[in-house]
Amino acid sequence: MDIYHIIKRPLVTEKGTHMAGQSHAATASSPARGGAYSFEVHRQACKPAIKQAIEKIYNVKVLTVRTATRKGKTRRVRYKVGKTPDWKKAVVVLHADHHIDLF
Repeated sequence: MDIYHIIKRPLVTEKGTHMAGQSHAATASSPARGGAYSFEVHRQACKPAIKQAIEKIYNVKVLTVRTATRKGKTRRVRYKVGKTPDWKKAVVVLHADHHIDLF
């Protein structure tokens, strides 16, 4: 799978903008880290592939990747019941010296 097909779009929400602005100092047990950025990714993408795609596309250093598969919602369209597609969300935590300008 191509790196440009792994990352579908950034999720620019109020919560995501707040998480991107927060950074944490180093402690005895963990290094300093920058903000966390959310992306919609391909449902078959694994964490190492997501990390590699973000590092190459945005030229940043990724510390961790958290993923969650979101279920689609049931929607009513006229007289029938439909369903929005399932999707995968990835939260990427960057190194303290890096940031992404989209947010």
